[in-house]
Amino acid sequence: MNTLSCFKAYDIRGKLGEELNEQIAYSIGRAYARIIKPESVAVGGDIRLSSESLKLALTLGLLTEGVEVLDLGMTGTEEVYFAAQYLAIDGAIEVTASHNPADYNGMKLVRAQSRPISGDTGLFAIRDEAQRLQADLFEPSALKELMQQSKKMAGNVVWQFGNASYQKHSIVKPYIAHLLTYINSANIKPLNLVVNAGNGAAGHVVDALEQAFIQHQIPIHFTKINHQPDGKFPNGIPNPLLVENRQVTAEAVRHYQADFGIAWDGDFDRCFLFDEQGNFIEGYYIVGILAAAFLQKEPGAKIIHDPRLYWNTEAVVQKHSGKAICSKTGHAFIKERMRSEDAVYGGEMSAHHYFRDFAYCDSGMIPWLLVAELLSLSGKKLSQLVQQMIADYPSSGEINFKIANPLQVITKLAEHYAPLAIETDDIDGLSMSFGDWRFNLRISNTENVVRLNVETKGDLKLMEQKTTELTRFLTEPE
Repeated sequence: MNTLSCFKAYDIRGKLGEELNEQIAYSIGRAYARIIKPESVAVGGDIRLSSESLKLALTLGLLTEGVEVLDLGMTGTEEVYFAAQYLAIDGAIEVTASHNPADYNGMKLVRAQSRPISGDTGLFAIRDEAQRLQADLFEPSALKELMQQSKKMAGNVVWQFGNASYQKHSIVKPYIAHLLTYINSANIKPLNLVVNAGNGAAGHVVDALEQAFIQHQIPIHFTKINHQPDGKFPNGIPNPLLVENRQVTAEAVRHYQADFGIAWDGDFDRCFLFDEQGNFIEGYYIVGILAAAFLQKEPGAKIIHDPRLYWNTEAVVQKHSGKAICSKTGHAFIKERMRSEDAVYGGEMSAHHYFRDFAYCDSGMIPWLLVAELLSLSGKKLSQLVQQMIADYPSSGEINFKIANPLQVITKLAEHYAPLAIETDDIDGLSMSFGDWRFNLRISNTENVVRLNVETKGDLKLMEQKTTELTRFLTEPE
């Protein structure tokens, strides 16, 4: 029996067909029920063309094991996080592959209180049980027939499956109300924002926020691009980390003279910001902005950050009398550390931002709302908020490499730089500091790449020089 390769360190992602299909989704639903033992679970799915059928197969697996299912419909990942906490249910699952190619899909799983389920907290146990179930499942044709019958029933708001019940449920209104608690509407000054949903799942939340702004007389105006959800991705996979995907947002910001721009990935648990000139702002500096914002409201609070880039974050937190704590990269590790430290905020340079009052989960909506309030209160432009941080701590941004023998190359690189290093750690990958510059090199947990980040203390040329130097080391043959 082959191992289910769609199970990764933090979530489930695989190529449609052999790695992930309806049969596997059904067995995952049954395995989740057996390992987590929930009474009720919320399910949602993004806009990928395969998400609805995979969600139904997953739902049938849960129902088969007697679990009540609340179908949230088309959602972003943070909506299922919110549902698990708000509805006080036993877990939630989002069917999504985030920013992966169109022929991929996957799932993100949480238990009660939106606690993450990762490799060391139950995900691999679910994998093993799903794998065992695969050998005992009925023929795919029988599942297909059951799926066809259930699709007819799924048109109903409520239906019964054996001893379990299925019902459609919307949490959009309470979710929007919760988002608005992060800002004081009286502080917001008129703002024109370009919003790019990338034809992903963010559009319906933007629309709901727009109506809430009108109701509460919050003077934020949206200019929407690539707004309609479309699983065919007519404008490319929604992944603003790809340089080629940023241009459309940047041009729209300049054309409409917006105060700033926002672009989301497919399941909108990450947002990416563009200043008023259309310049892409690295997520690293947004961590600094948000850390400062929370520490102004809660002096002395704890801020969690990842080890890839952190000198700026440490400086900001120290300036505002907070406590900066480094955690291993990845949402499961960040959330666990935030809970144990009761940290008010956690940020990764990859644009994942976590909030204590959001069940310690990541959100792609809360960050830009906070930035909108900061701009209103400070009277500054977004470029002005980040320019000193960028000057003080220039960074390379994350650079990805495909390397045949990554462990061997990283070991060789560590040996090469060891005599010069002032500090070396392996919290996550290889981090080495040299006084006025540092780098982090790590093997990705979600993609088959090695990721490099470089930063310096106020020396742009040194950052560029060292980035070039390390790139040559990683790419040139021996």
